[in-house]
Amino acid sequence: MPWNDKSGGGGGPWGGGGNQGPWGQGPKGPSGPQGSPPDLEDIIRRGQDRLRRALPGGGGASPAVFALIAAALVVLWAFKAVYTVQPDEVAVELRFGKPKAELSQPGLHFHWWPIETVETANIAEQLVNIGGGNTSGEGLMLSGDQNIVNVQFSVAYQVADPRAYLFDVSDPDGMLRQVAESAMREAVGRRPAQDIFRDDRQGIAASVREIIQTTLDGYKAGLNVNAISIEDAAPPREVADAFDEVQRAEQDEDKFVEQANQYSNQKLGQARGAAAQIREDAAAYKNRVVQEAQGEAQRFISVYDEYAKAPDVTRKRLYLETMEKVLRDSGKVIVEQGNGQGVVPYLPLPALQQKAPAPVLGGNQ
Repeated sequence: MPWNDKSGGGGGPWGGGGNQGPWGQGPKGPSGPQGSPPDLEDIIRRGQDRLRRALPGGGGASPAVFALIAAALVVLWAFKAVYTVQPDEVAVELRFGKPKAELSQPGLHFHWWPIETVETANIAEQLVNIGGGNTSGEGLMLSGDQNIVNVQFSVAYQVADPRAYLFDVSDPDGMLRQVAESAMREAVGRRPAQDIFRDDRQGIAASVREIIQTTLDGYKAGLNVNAISIEDAAPPREVADAFDEVQRAEQDEDKFVEQANQYSNQKLGQARGAAAQIREDAAAYKNRVVQEAQGEAQRFISVYDEYAKAPDVTRKRLYLETMEKVLRDSGKVIVEQGNGQGVVPYLPLPALQQKAPAPVLGGNQ
């Protein structure tokens, strides 16, 4: 019932006559004198008039209007009830907010909206970059030998458990970034700076991946870390020159050590060659002496065998051969006792020892 009833001629619900309102005065427009409040009945009346003009048929409750409204509601429900899962995604349906056990694979699917809702997760491999040229100090880390290192690395990961990824952790991607940075700091803090610069990057990457995966499994984030790639590791710009000097000094040290090793190997090779030659000469001398001794022994045995067959003849022959060797260059004549002037026929005479005159070349002149 409106507050002002002009047909009754009486006052409003608070009494009073005429067009008195509830505050004892007549209704005024929105811009009444002295900023008085607008008439609420007038606002409601105007809204009703506009709604009647917007509806077909002047606001009559025709069946066509209800059918049109019902069709619009059906279209809206069908639009909400049918959903599409992209090729790199899987979907999890929720009934009254509780996830279902099965997963919706890529394609067109239907669910009972609004009783059921859908959450999707991207299962393709994704890459997150940490550190590098940013100014937040994200990649600055302290190594085990108290050096500051600026590390830039990337983490390749993908969703292994969509339900855990969507519902167990509020921000799994952000948590992965924080865990990766913490794991890299832990691995770098246990090693000298030279390992992260060039000596053992693969070992550090494997250690970081193991730490990240263990932590994510503990949080049940539903993520699987595929690879860790350390793209760059360098000292801060403020101390880069000092690190370069250290690197050059280490390179010079390696060069000098290599030269010393080459010289050592050269001298060692020469010494080994000389030693091998001496051993070969000694072995050859040994074999020669042994062969000569064996030959002498064999000759002695053969002489002994002949001596055993005819001792007198062999003894005499040995005596004569020995005397021949002794008196070969002597000018003496040995005459056997008891035979007068007879000369032993087996011994050479002095005349025979004289050299024959050399023949004259070229014939007679």
